Amino acid sequence: METIWLNISAGSGPEECAHAVALTVQALQQEIMNQPELGIKIIIVESEPAREKGNIRSALIKIEGEGINDFINSWTGVIQWIWQSTYRPHHKRKNWFVQVKPYIEPESGDLFSVSDVRFETAKAGGPGGQYVNKTETAVRAVHVPTGKSTVAREERSQLMNKRLAIARLASMIIEEQEDKQRQSRSDLRHSHWELERGNPIRVYNGETMKLIRKKNG
Repeated sequence: METIWLNISAGSGPEECAHAVALTVQALQQEIMNQPELGIKIIIVESEPAREKGNIRSALIKIEGEGINDFINSWTGVIQWIWQSTYRPHHKRKNWFVQVKPYIEPESGDLFSVSDVRFETAKAGGPGGQYVNKTETAVRAVHVPTGKSTVAREERSQLMNKRLAIARLASMIIEEQEDKQRQSRSDLRHSHWELERGNPIRVYNGETMKLIRKKNG
């Protein structure tokens, strides 16, 4: 089972483009529904609402299935929607664009190898500094590749403090990965700075949702 993520963005476009994002999500869902033999599953992971109800500034889509690369490629690029704006009826512009880009979700699995961790020991003070252990039970875990480190001294056993230090190190790395993931999604939501409107991969009629033209198809 393959998993591919797509980000659909209105870019810096007006409200009409946000409406076009919502239409693109609908068209994508409809195409998958009309081809059950493909065995593709689609999940809307998150979306950023626009000013008008039902419109979307950007959407992160998760698509699962076997051999889905060709299907994904047929959607990756600029999507053009043609219709007369209902928000600005007298506006001359009738072409509205959105962009569909792949998004790579960080892989799950082991955060790090224990062989990459250096352990340092020291004598640990008790609660409130009431006593100092005669043996070195405090443990400092250093993740050598990144230099990140944590310390555990609460337990009286060096082994328990070692486990606690590793757990804290894992928590630190998970938090850093989540921060990077959030930043990656933020970058995708602001991908309008790269939006290219020429040579759309698909062209739709915005009133009927009919596919007018499809590149290489």
